[in-house]
Amino acid sequence: MSKVVHTPGEDAPVRVAVLPDSFKGSARATDVAEAMARGAERALSGHPGGVHIDTMPFADGGEGTLDALLGSWDTPVLTVDTTDAVGRPTTARYGLSPDRTRGVVEAAEANGLPTVSDVPLRPRTATTRGIGPLVEALLEAGVEEILLCIGGSATTDGGTGLLSALGARFLAADGTELPDGGGSLTDLDRVDLEGLDPRARSVRWRIACDVTNPLVGERGAAAVFGPQKGADAEDVRVLDTGLGRLADVLTETTGTDVRGREGMGAAGGLPAALAAVLGAELLPGSRLVAETLDAERLLSGADLVITGEGRFDRQSLDGKVVDAVRRMTPGHVPVLVVAGSVAVGPEELEHSGITAALSIAQGPSSLTRMQEDALPSITWTTYNGCRLLDSLAPSRSQKEPRP
Repeated sequence: MSKVVHTPGEDAPVRVAVLPDSFKGSARATDVAEAMARGAERALSGHPGGVHIDTMPFADGGEGTLDALLGSWDTPVLTVDTTDAVGRPTTARYGLSPDRTRGVVEAAEANGLPTVSDVPLRPRTATTRGIGPLVEALLEAGVEEILLCIGGSATTDGGTGLLSALGARFLAADGTELPDGGGSLTDLDRVDLEGLDPRARSVRWRIACDVTNPLVGERGAAAVFGPQKGADAEDVRVLDTGLGRLADVLTETTGTDVRGREGMGAAGGLPAALAAVLGAELLPGSRLVAETLDAERLLSGADLVITGEGRFDRQSLDGKVVDAVRRMTPGHVPVLVVAGSVAVGPEELEHSGITAALSIAQGPSSLTRMQEDALPSITWTTYNGCRLLDSLAPSRSQKEPRP
């Protein structure tokens, strides 16, 4: 989304690129971007050439990615009836790119922990089957590529529920179909792919994945993430054994060995079946979003870049939105971070490539009050940051690269 505030004259406008993450618990990335744009406009519109502001709500592939992509694309949220991780009816959201060639799904809409927080967790029977209707809706729409964001899952079934919903069959030795959930995979004998929807194999699958855990073992899906989903020691043992059996059968069926591959343990092993059967690619979430939105093109023409998130700390500089934005920004362009809180020290900030990081806190306040006032505080802080950086900046024709 672009906005130009232009004053007649021969000077080119100051070009500002605004690419924030959401402020978790306070504001969506779309709303944060608009609040930042208001602050930048007020601070910089007095330039002889005015100011040109591009906003691109951003995300790191986790919670909020669907909203960020749809906000940047300016396309509506779509919904479909499906089931949650324990099989109860629910409604889940998905989206399409403006040209309808790409679809985006947050798996947690159908298999996420928040959707089953009102019932006891069921680590052995929780299923990814509910993601199937979301994928079918995209296939019906004729997409060429599916972007799957997989964080926040309540499941450890290796993606078998999703593939079952698309027509695959996971069978025991006697030919009966296994019940849903990772707990039954210890009895897996073979996979029947005859009924798999052929459209699922014809599209490109890209999965946002920011962990490197393998499918099985002490760093695997069951051992590391199972306890978060209600698994005790015996559940972990059963689930890990089942995922190992799934890896063996997938290798026999497809020729693809997913057992030792990095990232296959994410979201209860969800990528495993998709990688083996559908050729799904795994990408870091922020990189996937950046490529999808062509963020680097926007940043390459900016005079000032503004980004931010709820908490700016060391993790922000390791694969999160702020990190992705600073890496794609040309070295001579200042990068302003506006955040709910700033927990990065002066030395770390100096070596980060970030020009300045400002907290929206305007004095002693409760978290609740700060969340309520987040958007006007973001606007005010962005205004102050832009005014300060603009007053210190040399003319655009004389910019020097940052040391």
